[in-house]
Amino acid sequence: MLLAGKRVVITGASRGIGRAIALGCARHGADVMLGHSGRSSADDILTLRHQIEVLGRKVADQAGDIGDPDTGAALIAMAVEQLGGVDVFISNAGICPFHAFLDMPQETYYRTVNTNLNGAYFAVQAAARQMQQQGEGGAIIAVSSISALVGGGMQTHYTPTKAGLLSLMQSCAIALGPLGIRCNALLPGTIETDINREDLADPHKRSTMQNRIPLGRLGQPEDLVGPAVFLASDLARYVTGASLLVDGGMYVNLQ
Repeated sequence: MLLAGKRVVITGASRGIGRAIALGCARHGADVMLGHSGRSSADDILTLRHQIEVLGRKVADQAGDIGDPDTGAALIAMAVEQLGGVDVFISNAGICPFHAFLDMPQETYYRTVNTNLNGAYFAVQAAARQMQQQGEGGAIIAVSSISALVGGGMQTHYTPTKAGLLSLMQSCAIALGPLGIRCNALLPGTIETDINREDLADPHKRSTMQNRIPLGRLGQPEDLVGPAVFLASDLARYVTGASLLVDGGMYVNLQ
């Protein structure tokens, strides 16, 4: 129960990594505010809410496009209304519509940047303002990616956003440290989620990716739970400005 009594807000909570982390936080005693896009399945959200309620924790959810700069503030306001405050904010929402560089549509580029970086920026800002008002510090975690450190030919619009999230956490660690707010980044490797399911359906591509990973398997959303809970908890009370690779050793194997 590393997060007993804490109030956690997480974006992109309906599926994949966000869903796993939300449930993991609840299992460690946190009340949870679920941010999700309006495109999320109602059944997915209802099931997740039920799973959290069965654990005896408070849960609320709110739909909204995180690419809209006002969505983050609305989500934080709802968390204050429903949970009484915010102790942990996890910026997880993201998209990766694979596309070649030379004919990248402007709409695809801007949608990716607005969702992954711009929306995250203003959501982090809203969470930090609430934590400042509460006066008890807090923890902010951005789910970046190994793509913040390596390139991808079909991800020229995506990798800069993940590098931006990593840099944002480093700068926020400095800006918010005096307020007792810790800011850290998680850098997942290849995790099987809806984002890459079609890409990994190619047997050759899947085998190639697995062979790059020293632990010999692709990651699962649940592999992010332990690292996220650690960074959100008081066990990490002297950890800020850090980046934690959760990639099965893939990054070091690429060097």
